[in-house]
Amino acid sequence: MALPKRTKKKTVRAAPRIKRGSKLADPNWDGWEEWSGEQYHKFAQGTREFYYQNFKPADLYPFTWTWMGQNGYTKEQIKQAKAAPGFTLSVTAAITSKMLLCGMPLYNPKEDEYWQSLPGTMGNTRPADEFLKKRIEECIVAGKVIVDEKAEEAEEKKDIYVPTIQERIRDQAYIQSEKLEEWLDGFISDKKNFDPKGFDFKTHFREMNVTQAHARKLKGFYETELDDFKALDRYPTAGQLKKMSEHEQDQWAQLKEGYAHLKKADIKNFTTAIEELMTALDFVIDSAKATRKPRKPKVYSADKIVAKLKYCVTDDKFKLASVNPTDIVGATELWVFNTKTRKLGKYIAKNIDPKGMGRDGTGLSAKGTTIIGYNEELSVQKTLRKPLDQIKDFKAAGKVKLRTFLDDIKTTDTKLNGRCNPETVLLKVV
Repeated sequence: MALPKRTKKKTVRAAPRIKRGSKLADPNWDGWEEWSGEQYHKFAQGTREFYYQNFKPADLYPFTWTWMGQNGYTKEQIKQAKAAPGFTLSVTAAITSKMLLCGMPLYNPKEDEYWQSLPGTMGNTRPADEFLKKRIEECIVAGKVIVDEKAEEAEEKKDIYVPTIQERIRDQAYIQSEKLEEWLDGFISDKKNFDPKGFDFKTHFREMNVTQAHARKLKGFYETELDDFKALDRYPTAGQLKKMSEHEQDQWAQLKEGYAHLKKADIKNFTTAIEELMTALDFVIDSAKATRKPRKPKVYSADKIVAKLKYCVTDDKFKLASVNPTDIVGATELWVFNTKTRKLGKYIAKNIDPKGMGRDGTGLSAKGTTIIGYNEELSVQKTLRKPLDQIKDFKAAGKVKLRTFLDDIKTTDTKLNGRCNPETVLLKVV
Protein backbone atom coordinates (compact mmCIF):
# COMPACT_ATOMS: atom_id res chain seq x y z
CA MET A 1 0.00 0.00 0.00
CA ALA A 2 1.47 3.33 -1.11
CA LEU A 3 1.91 5.92 1.58
CA PRO A 4 0.16 9.26 0.99
CA LYS A 5 2.47 11.98 -0.32
CA ARG A 6 3.43 14.44 2.40
CA THR A 7 3.13 18.07 1.49
CA LYS A 8 5.42 20.69 2.97
CA LYS A 9 3.58 23.03 5.26
CA LYS A 10 3.79 26.64 4.14
CA THR A 11 5.32 29.04 6.62
CA VAL A 12 3.26 32.18 6.94
CA ARG A 13 5.61 35.13 6.80
CA ALA A 14 4.87 38.32 8.65
CA ALA A 15 4.40 41.45 6.61
CA PRO A 16 7.58 43.52 6.40
CA ARG A 17 7.80 46.26 9.02
CA ILE A 18 8.86 48.85 6.46
CA LYS A 19 7.41 49.30 3.00
CA ARG A 20 10.35 49.45 0.64
CA GLY A 21 10.08 51.22 -2.66
CA SER A 22 11.62 54.31 -4.20
CA LYS A 23 12.25 55.57 -0.65
CA LEU A 24 11.83 54.61 3.00
CA ALA A 25 9.29 56.53 5.03
CA ASP A 26 10.95 58.54 7.81
CA PRO A 27 9.75 57.97 11.40
CA ASN A 28 7.04 60.53 12.16
CA TRP A 29 7.58 62.96 15.06
CA ASP A 30 4.04 64.38 14.95
CA GLY A 31 2.52 64.72 18.42
CA TRP A 32 5.77 64.25 20.36
CA GLU A 33 4.59 66.97 22.76
CA GLU A 34 1.94 64.56 24.11
CA TRP A 35 4.30 61.61 24.63
CA SER A 36 5.62 60.58 28.01
CA GLY A 37 9.35 60.85 28.67
CA GLU A 38 9.73 57.08 28.28
CA GLN A 39 7.83 57.00 24.98
CA TYR A 40 9.90 59.87 23.63
CA HIS A 41 13.22 58.32 24.72
CA LYS A 42 12.44 54.93 23.19
CA PHE A 43 11.15 56.49 19.96
CA ALA A 44 14.36 58.55 19.62
CA GLN A 45 16.50 55.45 20.20
CA GLY A 46 14.47 53.44 17.69
CA THR A 47 14.73 56.22 15.12
CA ARG A 48 18.51 56.34 15.42
CA GLU A 49 18.65 52.57 14.97
CA PHE A 50 16.37 52.85 11.92
CA TYR A 51 18.81 55.19 10.17
CA TYR A 52 21.83 53.10 11.20
CA GLN A 53 20.28 49.96 9.71
CA ASN A 54 18.81 51.39 6.47
CA PHE A 55 21.23 54.09 5.30
CA LYS A 56 24.90 54.23 4.40
CA PRO A 57 27.00 56.96 6.07
CA ALA A 58 27.55 58.62 2.66
CA ASP A 59 23.75 58.97 2.30
CA LEU A 60 23.39 60.54 5.75
CA TYR A 61 26.15 63.16 5.67
CA PRO A 62 24.32 65.50 3.20
CA PHE A 63 21.55 66.01 5.80
CA THR A 64 24.10 67.81 7.96
CA TRP A 65 24.93 70.23 5.12
CA THR A 66 21.18 70.91 4.73
CA TRP A 67 20.81 71.50 8.48
CA MET A 68 23.80 73.86 8.44
CA GLY A 69 22.23 75.86 5.60
CA GLN A 70 19.03 76.29 7.64
CA ASN A 71 20.85 77.28 10.84
CA GLY A 72 23.05 80.25 9.99
CA TYR A 73 26.19 78.63 8.62
CA THR A 74 27.82 80.32 5.61
CA LYS A 75 28.37 78.67 2.23
CA GLU A 76 32.12 78.75 2.86
CA GLN A 77 31.69 76.92 6.19
CA ILE A 78 29.50 74.27 4.55
CA LYS A 79 32.11 73.85 1.81
CA GLN A 80 34.84 73.40 4.43
CA ALA A 81 32.75 70.90 6.43
CA LYS A 82 32.10 68.87 3.28
CA ALA A 83 35.83 68.74 2.54
CA ALA A 84 36.64 67.16 5.92
CA PRO A 85 37.00 63.36 6.14
CA GLY A 86 33.68 61.62 6.91
CA PHE A 87 34.84 60.22 10.24
CA THR A 88 35.38 63.79 11.52
CA LEU A 89 31.62 64.39 11.46
CA SER A 90 30.56 60.85 12.52
CA VAL A 91 27.43 58.96 11.51
CA THR A 92 25.80 59.83 14.84
CA ALA A 93 26.00 63.56 14.08
CA ALA A 94 24.62 62.99 10.57
CA ILE A 95 21.68 61.02 11.99
CA THR A 96 21.02 63.78 14.52
CA SER A 97 20.86 66.28 11.63
CA LYS A 98 18.34 64.09 9.82
CA MET A 99 16.18 63.72 12.93
CA LEU A 100 16.15 67.48 13.52
CA LEU A 101 15.17 68.08 9.89
CA CYS A 102 12.30 65.60 10.30
CA GLY A 103 10.80 67.43 13.30
CA MET A 104 12.68 66.26 16.39
CA PRO A 105 12.92 69.08 18.96
CA LEU A 106 16.29 70.29 20.24
CA TYR A 107 15.38 69.39 23.83
CA ASN A 108 12.54 67.63 25.64
CA PRO A 109 12.38 68.14 29.44
CA LYS A 110 10.14 65.05 29.80
CA GLU A 111 12.91 62.86 28.43
CA ASP A 112 15.37 64.36 30.92
CA GLU A 113 12.99 63.55 33.81
CA TYR A 114 12.70 59.97 32.57
CA TRP A 115 16.48 59.72 32.18
CA GLN A 116 17.00 60.90 35.78
CA SER A 117 14.54 58.25 37.02
CA LEU A 118 16.58 55.38 35.54
CA PRO A 119 19.02 53.55 37.87
CA GLY A 120 22.70 54.20 37.23
CA THR A 121 22.31 57.24 34.97
CA MET A 122 24.48 60.30 35.42
CA GLY A 123 24.11 63.90 34.33
CA ASN A 124 21.32 65.49 32.30
CA THR A 125 20.23 65.03 28.71
CA ARG A 126 21.61 67.82 26.55
CA PRO A 127 20.11 69.76 23.58
CA ALA A 128 20.55 67.72 20.40
CA ASP A 129 22.42 70.47 18.57
CA GLU A 130 25.09 70.81 21.27
CA PHE A 131 26.90 67.64 20.16
CA LEU A 132 26.11 68.33 16.50
CA LYS A 133 27.59 71.85 16.53
CA LYS A 134 30.75 70.57 18.20
CA ARG A 135 31.33 67.97 15.47
CA ILE A 136 30.51 70.49 12.76
CA GLU A 137 33.10 72.90 14.18
CA GLU A 138 35.71 70.10 14.07
CA CYS A 139 34.75 69.45 10.44
CA ILE A 140 35.09 73.12 9.52
CA VAL A 141 38.59 73.31 11.08
CA ALA A 142 39.76 70.08 9.39
CA GLY A 143 38.11 70.93 6.07
CA LYS A 144 39.56 74.45 5.92
CA VAL A 145 43.07 73.00 5.66
CA ILE A 146 42.03 70.77 2.75
CA VAL A 147 40.13 73.57 0.94
CA ASP A 148 43.11 75.93 1.28
CA GLU A 149 45.50 73.27 -0.07
CA LYS A 150 43.25 72.64 -3.08
CA ALA A 151 42.99 76.38 -3.73
CA GLU A 152 46.81 76.63 -3.79
CA GLU A 153 47.05 73.69 -6.22
CA ALA A 154 44.38 75.26 -8.46
CA GLU A 155 46.32 78.55 -8.47
CA GLU A 156 49.48 76.73 -9.56
CA LYS A 157 47.63 75.00 -12.41
CA LYS A 158 45.88 78.20 -13.45
CA ASP A 159 48.61 79.27 -15.90
CA ILE A 160 48.82 75.87 -17.61
CA TYR A 161 46.92 76.07 -20.88
CA VAL A 162 44.41 73.26 -21.39
CA PRO A 163 42.83 73.02 -24.85
CA THR A 164 39.06 73.11 -24.97
CA ILE A 165 37.05 70.16 -26.27
CA GLN A 166 36.30 72.08 -29.47
CA GLU A 167 40.02 72.75 -30.01
CA ARG A 168 40.81 69.07 -29.51
CA ILE A 169 38.12 68.08 -32.03
CA ARG A 170 39.42 70.64 -34.53
CA ASP A 171 43.03 69.34 -34.22
CA GLN A 172 41.83 65.75 -34.66
CA ALA A 173 39.80 66.80 -37.71
CA TYR A 174 42.93 68.30 -39.30
CA ILE A 175 44.68 64.93 -38.99
CA GLN A 176 41.62 63.12 -40.39
CA SER A 177 41.57 65.47 -43.41
CA GLU A 178 45.15 64.72 -44.53
CA LYS A 179 44.18 61.82 -46.82
CA LEU A 180 41.20 63.78 -48.11
CA GLU A 181 43.57 66.60 -49.06
CA GLU A 182 45.89 64.15 -50.86
CA TRP A 183 42.92 62.87 -52.88
CA LEU A 184 41.74 66.39 -53.77
CA ASP A 185 45.30 67.40 -54.68
CA GLY A 186 45.03 64.79 -57.43
CA PHE A 187 42.60 67.14 -59.16
CA ILE A 188 45.30 69.84 -59.36
CA SER A 189 48.09 67.52 -60.50
CA ASP A 190 46.10 65.42 -62.97
CA LYS A 191 42.68 66.84 -63.81
CA LYS A 192 42.18 64.44 -66.70
CA ASN A 193 42.45 61.25 -64.62
CA PHE A 194 40.94 62.61 -61.42
CA ASP A 195 38.00 60.47 -60.27
CA PRO A 196 35.49 62.56 -58.25
CA LYS A 197 33.95 59.33 -56.87
CA GLY A 198 37.18 57.44 -56.35
CA PHE A 199 37.62 57.86 -52.58
CA ASP A 200 36.45 55.23 -50.05
CA PHE A 201 34.98 57.52 -47.40
CA LYS A 202 33.46 54.71 -45.36
CA THR A 203 36.75 52.90 -44.79
CA HIS A 204 38.67 56.12 -44.12
CA PHE A 205 36.13 57.39 -41.58
CA ARG A 206 36.13 54.04 -39.77
CA GLU A 207 39.95 53.85 -39.62
CA MET A 208 40.25 57.46 -38.40
CA ASN A 209 37.36 57.18 -35.91
CA VAL A 210 35.47 60.09 -37.44
CA THR A 211 32.56 60.94 -35.12
CA GLN A 212 29.63 63.28 -35.53
CA ALA A 213 31.63 66.13 -33.97
CA HIS A 214 34.58 65.55 -36.33
CA ALA A 215 32.24 65.38 -39.34
CA ARG A 216 30.81 68.81 -38.50
CA LYS A 217 34.32 70.29 -38.32
CA LEU A 218 35.35 68.63 -41.60
CA LYS A 219 32.29 70.07 -43.33
CA GLY A 220 33.39 73.53 -42.24
CA PHE A 221 36.78 73.02 -43.93
CA TYR A 222 35.22 72.52 -47.39
CA GLU A 223 31.93 74.43 -47.34
CA THR A 224 33.43 77.72 -48.57
CA GLU A 225 35.20 76.01 -51.45
CA LEU A 226 32.02 74.21 -52.46
CA ASP A 227 30.09 77.50 -52.40
CA ASP A 228 32.65 79.06 -54.78
CA PHE A 229 32.35 76.23 -57.29
CA LYS A 230 28.56 76.27 -57.12
CA ALA A 231 28.65 80.03 -57.74
CA LEU A 232 30.87 79.48 -60.82
CA ASP A 233 28.29 77.06 -62.14
CA ARG A 234 25.61 79.76 -62.02
CA TYR A 235 27.80 82.63 -63.23
CA PRO A 236 25.52 85.47 -64.45
CA THR A 237 25.21 86.49 -68.08
CA ALA A 238 26.51 89.81 -69.44
CA GLY A 239 22.96 91.22 -69.30
CA GLN A 240 22.51 90.18 -65.68
CA LEU A 241 25.85 91.72 -64.72
CA LYS A 242 24.86 95.11 -66.17
CA LYS A 243 21.88 95.26 -63.79
CA MET A 244 24.09 94.69 -60.73
CA SER A 245 25.90 97.27 -58.61
CA GLU A 246 29.57 97.99 -59.16
CA HIS A 247 30.49 96.11 -56.00
CA GLU A 248 28.55 92.97 -57.06
CA GLN A 249 30.14 93.08 -60.52
CA ASP A 250 33.58 93.30 -58.91
CA GLN A 251 32.86 90.28 -56.70
CA TRP A 252 31.84 88.14 -59.66
CA ALA A 253 34.89 89.32 -61.65
CA GLN A 254 37.24 88.32 -58.81
CA LEU A 255 35.63 84.87 -58.59
CA LYS A 256 36.00 84.33 -62.34
CA GLU A 257 39.61 85.48 -62.33
CA GLY A 258 40.52 83.20 -59.42
CA TYR A 259 39.33 80.09 -61.27
CA ALA A 260 40.09 81.22 -64.85
CA HIS A 261 42.52 78.32 -65.27
CA LEU A 262 39.70 75.77 -64.93
CA LYS A 263 37.43 74.53 -67.68
CA LYS A 264 33.72 74.06 -67.12
CA ALA A 265 34.17 70.27 -67.07
CA ASP A 266 36.89 70.62 -64.43
CA ILE A 267 34.63 72.76 -62.26
CA LYS A 268 31.86 70.17 -62.54
CA ASN A 269 34.27 67.37 -61.61
CA PHE A 270 35.60 69.11 -58.52
CA THR A 271 32.09 70.15 -57.43
CA THR A 272 31.03 66.50 -57.67
CA ALA A 273 34.01 65.44 -55.53
CA ILE A 274 33.24 67.95 -52.76
CA GLU A 275 29.52 67.05 -52.87
CA GLU A 276 30.42 63.35 -52.48
CA LEU A 277 32.53 64.25 -49.43
CA MET A 278 29.70 66.35 -47.94
CA THR A 279 27.19 63.52 -48.49
CA ALA A 280 29.50 61.07 -46.70
CA LEU A 281 29.96 63.50 -43.77
CA ASP A 282 26.18 64.09 -43.54
CA PHE A 283 25.71 60.32 -43.37
CA VAL A 284 28.04 60.16 -40.33
CA ILE A 285 26.10 62.98 -38.65
CA ASP A 286 22.66 61.49 -39.41
CA SER A 287 23.75 58.00 -38.32
CA ALA A 288 24.88 59.36 -34.96
CA LYS A 289 21.51 61.07 -34.48
CA ALA A 290 19.62 57.87 -35.28
CA THR A 291 21.64 55.71 -32.89
CA ARG A 292 21.88 58.21 -30.04
CA LYS A 293 20.10 56.99 -26.93
CA PRO A 294 17.56 59.43 -25.51
CA ARG A 295 18.86 61.13 -22.42
CA LYS A 296 17.26 59.85 -19.25
CA PRO A 297 16.07 62.55 -16.88
CA LYS A 298 18.04 62.66 -13.67
CA VAL A 299 16.15 61.17 -10.73
CA TYR A 300 16.41 63.12 -7.48
CA SER A 301 15.51 61.81 -4.03
CA ALA A 302 12.54 63.35 -2.21
CA ASP A 303 14.94 64.85 0.36
CA LYS A 304 16.85 66.70 -2.36
CA ILE A 305 13.67 67.90 -4.09
CA VAL A 306 12.37 69.62 -0.93
CA ALA A 307 15.78 70.66 0.45
CA LYS A 308 15.23 74.37 -0.34
CA LEU A 309 11.53 74.47 0.55
CA LYS A 310 10.81 77.15 3.16
CA TYR A 311 8.04 76.37 5.64
CA CYS A 312 7.03 76.81 9.27
CA VAL A 313 8.14 73.76 11.26
CA THR A 314 6.02 74.57 14.33
CA ASP A 315 3.71 77.42 15.33
CA ASP A 316 3.00 78.08 19.03
CA LYS A 317 0.04 80.44 18.47
CA PHE A 318 -2.08 77.91 16.59
CA LYS A 319 -0.40 74.84 18.13
CA LEU A 320 0.54 73.46 14.71
CA ALA A 321 3.43 71.37 13.38
CA SER A 322 4.25 70.74 9.74
CA VAL A 323 4.31 67.26 8.26
CA ASN A 324 7.55 65.97 6.76
CA PRO A 325 8.00 67.90 3.45
CA THR A 326 9.30 64.76 1.70
CA ASP A 327 5.72 63.43 1.84
CA ILE A 328 4.69 66.14 -0.67
CA VAL A 329 6.55 64.41 -3.51
CA GLY A 330 3.99 62.32 -5.41
CA ALA A 331 1.09 63.31 -3.13
CA THR A 332 -2.44 63.91 -4.44
CA GLU A 333 -3.32 66.75 -2.04
CA LEU A 334 -1.45 69.15 0.22
CA TRP A 335 -3.18 71.33 2.83
CA VAL A 336 -1.33 74.49 3.90
CA PHE A 337 -2.04 77.26 6.40
CA ASN A 338 -0.42 80.70 6.42
CA THR A 339 -0.11 81.84 10.04
CA LYS A 340 0.28 85.49 9.01
CA THR A 341 -2.61 85.87 6.52
CA ARG A 342 -4.82 83.18 8.18
CA LYS A 343 -5.40 81.54 4.79
CA LEU A 344 -6.14 77.83 4.56
CA GLY A 345 -5.35 76.33 1.16
CA LYS A 346 -5.50 72.99 -0.63
CA TYR A 347 -3.19 72.01 -3.50
CA ILE A 348 -4.62 69.33 -5.80
CA ALA A 349 -2.27 67.46 -8.14
CA LYS A 350 -2.69 68.06 -11.86
CA ASN A 351 -1.88 64.43 -12.69
CA ILE A 352 -3.17 62.02 -10.06
CA ASP A 353 -1.72 58.53 -9.57
CA PRO A 354 -4.83 56.68 -8.28
CA LYS A 355 -3.03 53.43 -7.41
CA GLY A 356 -0.02 55.14 -5.82
CA MET A 357 2.48 53.40 -8.11
CA GLY A 358 4.83 56.40 -8.20
CA ARG A 359 4.57 56.99 -11.94
CA ASP A 360 6.77 59.75 -13.34
CA GLY A 361 5.02 63.08 -13.73
CA THR A 362 2.22 62.30 -11.29
CA GLY A 363 1.43 63.94 -7.98
CA LEU A 364 2.77 67.10 -6.42
CA SER A 365 6.41 68.08 -6.22
CA ALA A 366 8.61 71.06 -5.35
CA LYS A 367 11.16 73.24 -7.07
CA GLY A 368 13.13 75.54 -4.82
CA THR A 369 10.58 77.24 -2.56
CA THR A 370 7.61 76.53 -4.84
CA ILE A 371 5.06 73.71 -4.98
CA ILE A 372 4.70 72.44 -8.56
CA GLY A 373 2.52 69.92 -10.40
CA TYR A 374 -0.77 71.25 -9.03
CA ASN A 375 -4.04 72.04 -10.81
CA GLU A 376 -4.19 75.85 -10.97
CA GLU A 377 -8.00 75.92 -11.31
CA LEU A 378 -8.84 73.56 -8.45
CA SER A 379 -6.11 74.60 -6.00
CA VAL A 380 -7.59 77.42 -3.90
CA GLN A 381 -7.32 79.07 -0.49
CA LYS A 382 -9.73 80.88 1.85
CA THR A 383 -9.27 83.24 4.79
CA LEU A 384 -10.31 81.85 8.19
CA ARG A 385 -12.35 84.33 10.28
CA LYS A 386 -12.07 82.22 13.43
CA PRO A 387 -8.77 80.43 12.80
CA LEU A 388 -8.35 78.82 16.22
CA ASP A 389 -11.78 77.15 16.08
CA GLN A 390 -11.60 76.31 12.38
CA ILE A 391 -8.10 74.80 12.63
CA LYS A 392 -9.37 72.68 15.54
CA ASP A 393 -12.24 71.47 13.32
CA PHE A 394 -9.77 70.76 10.52
CA LYS A 395 -7.63 68.54 12.75
CA ALA A 396 -10.70 66.55 13.80
CA ALA A 397 -12.04 66.16 10.24
CA GLY A 398 -11.81 62.83 8.48
CA LYS A 399 -11.32 62.16 4.76
CA VAL A 400 -15.00 62.59 3.91
CA LYS A 401 -15.34 65.85 5.83
CA LEU A 402 -12.17 67.27 4.25
CA ARG A 403 -13.69 66.95 0.78
CA THR A 404 -16.09 69.79 1.52
CA PHE A 405 -14.17 71.56 4.27
CA LEU A 406 -13.21 74.56 2.13
CA ASP A 407 -16.70 74.76 0.61
CA ASP A 408 -18.20 75.23 4.09
CA ILE A 409 -16.01 78.28 4.79
CA LYS A 410 -18.04 81.37 3.84
CA THR A 411 -15.21 83.57 2.54
CA THR A 412 -14.05 84.31 -1.01
CA ASP A 413 -11.63 81.79 -2.44
CA THR A 414 -8.44 82.83 -4.25
CA LYS A 415 -6.00 80.86 -6.41
CA LEU A 416 -2.83 79.47 -4.83
CA ASN A 417 0.47 80.51 -6.40
CA GLY A 418 2.64 77.63 -5.17
CA ARG A 419 4.97 79.77 -3.06
CA CYS A 420 5.89 78.63 0.43
CA ASN A 421 7.52 80.81 3.08
CA PRO A 422 8.48 80.63 6.79
CA GLU A 423 4.82 81.38 7.72
CA THR A 424 3.47 78.39 5.77
CA VAL A 425 2.53 75.35 7.84
CA LEU A 426 2.31 72.07 5.90
CA LEU A 427 -0.85 70.77 7.57
CA LYS A 428 -1.70 67.55 5.83
CA VAL A 429 -0.66 65.40 2.87
CA VAL A 430 -3.02 62.97 1.15
